[in-house]
Amino acid sequence: MRGVPRWFAVVAVLAVAAVVCAFTLHRAMASAVLVAQLSEATLPADGFAATELTIRSSNGRDLRGLQLQVETPHEVVVESLSLTGDSAAASLRSGVIPGDAKLRILAPGFAPQEITLRTTADNADVVGDGTPDFLRLHDPADRLAFRRWFTLLAESQYYRDKPLPEIDDCAALLRFAYREALREHDATWAHAMVLPAPASSGDVQQYQYPYTPLGAEIFRVRDGRFADNDLRDGAFAQFADAETLWRHNTFAVGRNVSRARPGDVLFFRQDSAEHMPFHAMIYLGRSQVEPGSEQFVVYHTGPSGKSRGQMKRLSVAELLNYPDPRWRPVASNPAFLGVYRWNILRGAE
Repeated sequence: MRGVPRWFAVVAVLAVAAVVCAFTLHRAMASAVLVAQLSEATLPADGFAATELTIRSSNGRDLRGLQLQVETPHEVVVESLSLTGDSAAASLRSGVIPGDAKLRILAPGFAPQEITLRTTADNADVVGDGTPDFLRLHDPADRLAFRRWFTLLAESQYYRDKPLPEIDDCAALLRFAYREALREHDATWAHAMVLPAPASSGDVQQYQYPYTPLGAEIFRVRDGRFADNDLRDGAFAQFADAETLWRHNTFAVGRNVSRARPGDVLFFRQDSAEHMPFHAMIYLGRSQVEPGSEQFVVYHTGPSGKSRGQMKRLSVAELLNYPDPRWRPVASNPAFLGVYRWNILRGAE
């Protein structure tokens, strides 16, 4: 390169090398893509079916910092995510609301990727009691969580100066505790509820009220097996009186109170009470608020005359020896219908 200063030639060579390196690096980064695959691309929307999502880098680049974002959180849940160098594996669980669940995959240095998991309606009713299987709690941990929350919420109303305004009879107490036991119990919820004791259980995971195919209308109000039309024709409602809860939402365990488990319901029918013959008490088992081994029931008396009624908690021993024998939970009492368990706990127990 006659006539060109040596320093200029060196700079020119370095510049060309830098451009080549930058171009090569750009091509390498551009060609690094996330490759994602589902072991099962379609699942029943039953709340517990699962599939595995595998993710890898197309060129061996590390996936450190990878994240999964669920755009439809009540259709699919990320149960776990593990990273190993240039690959990752995630366990996904279907929700109970059918649809095309979108998952967005993000990792530093990679273009975002999206993958769809389809969940299809599962409206089976294996037991034939009118409660769809997507509402039944299949995981033992979920069943225990429901029982613990249900009894704590019911007992909590006994400790309030006045129960919540919506709780004006025994059925209202059942509806309240049932519905709230199935919610997500986050900080906002806890602040509004003001419980007398800390919860000793996690939340139900299979689904959380009111995010179900039935929305908030989770109490069955008429006879028959569950059918697809029940999703929209009034077979379920937010309100159910004591008789409806007894007939369509619970099943008989027996007429011996020793068979009751926490969260079960004792039903009575007093034919002398013309307007409200059906009554319910919640079997708590041991108190979650006070220490001790004594077993309790809790209930709302319902209105009487000008009185709005009140919350009461009795030990099982007190109830068995109640002054009015019509309220004793014994097989010889014709007014005692028996111990009943919620349909969402049926089949697995």
